[in-house]
Amino acid sequence: MSNLMKSEDFIAKLKNAATNYKTVYVQGVFGAPMVTSPWDNIKRYTVKTDNTYNLKHAAEIQKTANKGYFGFDCVCLVKGILWGWCGDASKQYGGAGYAINGVPDIGTESMIGRCSGVSTTFSNIVPGELLWKNGHVGVYIGDGLAVECTPSYKGGVQITAVKNIGTKSGYSATTWTKHGKLPYVDYTEKANTTSAATVKISVPVLKQGVKVSAVKALQALLNMRINAGLDIDGSCGAKTTTAIKKFQSANGLTADGSCGVNTWEKLIGG
Repeated sequence: MSNLMKSEDFIAKLKNAATNYKTVYVQGVFGAPMVTSPWDNIKRYTVKTDNTYNLKHAAEIQKTANKGYFGFDCVCLVKGILWGWCGDASKQYGGAGYAINGVPDIGTESMIGRCSGVSTTFSNIVPGELLWKNGHVGVYIGDGLAVECTPSYKGGVQITAVKNIGTKSGYSATTWTKHGKLPYVDYTEKANTTSAATVKISVPVLKQGVKVSAVKALQALLNMRINAGLDIDGSCGAKTTTAIKKFQSANGLTADGSCGVNTWEKLIGG
């Protein structure tokens, strides 16, 4: 497992690409700088190509020339990160190699086909897993969010909400079909060095009318555990209270709509 990229590193690199770099959607590209010199990547991907998408959107892509942009498509973003992309504009592929680190050059269907634990239920998803829908992939980064490269929404590499878990204010939302663990990523958790003694933590009691940041975590967990369809807005309103009661009933708890320590334990440990 030591030769695999740790899931936390995988996520950090994806978030870095989404938040700290200018990117544009170009099919068949795994992080190449959109420059005309010293490599004419603009001509390579918009003129000397038989890719119908790139030809159709050539004028739009060409507008990014020599302006600090890097090109990706959805599956090439995943491969590019695993191949070592680091945003190095002095390298033809942004620092990535081709088909290295034991990661082959495969498409969206092959990639989800090689994942383990593939599921259509999103209550069991863990950060770093591949997200898949027909013809498109992304990566779950936790807290109900994903990184994906798409020409939609803001365009390019961006952070979006996983609609299967719930919408989030300020984020576009994508509905996915499946998710699974990539064979090129190490999902094992760091060793727990805490002693065997039980560690007690305090948790807030959340009930209808409460508006605090902890409610967002509660809503995200309810969306994951019972597909509650809640907006992650930090306000414990009637819909959130109803979801709490539903979860409590399903887990042998008193369905009083108040999320205290017992409900938190079930939500977190479930």
